[in-house]
Amino acid sequence: MSDEPDPPERPLATSDAPEKAADDVVMIHSPMSDGQGYHVLRLREGNVELGAIRNMREGAPVHGDVVKLSPRKEHERLYDVEVLVKSPKPPEPPRAGPAQVATDAYRANWEAIFGAGRGGGGGETLN
Repeated sequence: MSDEPDPPERPLATSDAPEKAADDVVMIHSPMSDGQGYHVLRLREGNVELGAIRNMREGAPVHGDVVKLSPRKEHERLYDVEVLVKSPKPPEPPRAGPAQVATDAYRANWEAIFGAGRGGGGGETLN
């Protein structure tokens, strides 16, 4: 217990410094045609994305990330984005053609039950 002040803390080395999260900013663009949300431009990880935000409703499905917006000082339509819950999977691109009914699991079970290569049209009888 001396009366000398504590020595100043050493500055953090570059490897000890906490990583600053990449900027994730949203700009509110315009109201949606149904009046239930807004079109937005989102800048994250160096990419600009076009999207929409809506209020969460009980019992309604959630499409995309669940986020918290905090206003920025630069402009009244700019907000910092904090992702509370990430989207479970990225949306699949639309497919062309008819819907795929037979999944890989369906095909595997079909072959387990009926066997692979049966009914090849080689003159076999049905029963």
